[in-house]
Amino acid sequence: MGIDIHDCRPGYVSGSMPVEGNHQPLGILHGGANAVLAETLGSLAALMHAGDGGNAVGLDLSCTHHRWVSSGRVTGVCTPLRESRTTATYEIVISDDTGKRTCTALLTCAIRSR
Repeated sequence: MGIDIHDCRPGYVSGSMPVEGNHQPLGILHGGANAVLAETLGSLAALMHAGDGGNAVGLDLSCTHHRWVSSGRVTGVCTPLRESRTTATYEIVISDDTGKRTCTALLTCAIRSR
């Protein structure tokens, strides 16, 4: 997938991936690639929330694809909507090289602290 993590700290995770190599047959970014980027960023955020020795697993992922992307890179920014002792929900906003939102994802993870 070619995902690069740019920033990974409590309350904020960002990363990007190339569109090239992640196309669907029509030559645009595959929706599943958006889902992989979103779940990668959200899972990192959930693992940080779970703390040392903790665990986090995805429960639900929803992606709304707003616009097509056929080249360049997409960048995702993950922020928490709610983090509790047993679950955490994150919004992941994915944008193209011009800063236009291309996808909005919501990820809920189960949290198990050590």
